[in-house]
Amino acid sequence: MIGRLNHVAIAVADLAAASKIYREALGAEVSAPIDLPEHGVTTVFINLPNTKIELLHPLGDASPISAFLQKNPSGGMHHVCYEVEDILAARDHLVKSGARVLGDGNPKIGAHGKPVLFLHPKDFCGTLVEIEQI
Repeated sequence: MIGRLNHVAIAVADLAAASKIYREALGAEVSAPIDLPEHGVTTVFINLPNTKIELLHPLGDASPISAFLQKNPSGGMHHVCYEVEDILAARDHLVKSGARVLGDGNPKIGAHGKPVLFLHPKDFCGTLVEIEQI
C-alpha cells in the first residue's frame, strides 16, 4: 500500500531565512512560497533528486503550525508524507488496522493539488503521517 516518500515537512519560524539556508548553504532548488489558506500554512518546497523537503510557516492565527512553533520555537520536523495509489482504499485499510485519521476522515486537496489525509502521530511511533494520492 505505502509508496515512496513524497516529502518531509519542517515547521519554520522564518520562511525566508529557512529558504535562504537551503538555497545558499546547501545549493538546493527552492520553490516560491505558496499560501494554502485551507490548511493554514505557507509552504516552500525544496526539490531533491529523490524526494522533497516542505518548509511550513503559519498562515493566520488559527494555523496548526503556530501551535507547533509555540511548543518548538526553533522549528523542527512536522510530518512525513508517503504516496498511495488510492487514498480512499488506503484510508479504509488504515482505519481497519486501528489507525486514526485526523479531521473528518475525508481527503482535502494538499499543496500538490492532490488528495491528502493526516494520520494520528500516536499510531505511528510519535510521527504525524500524511498520505497523498499519486
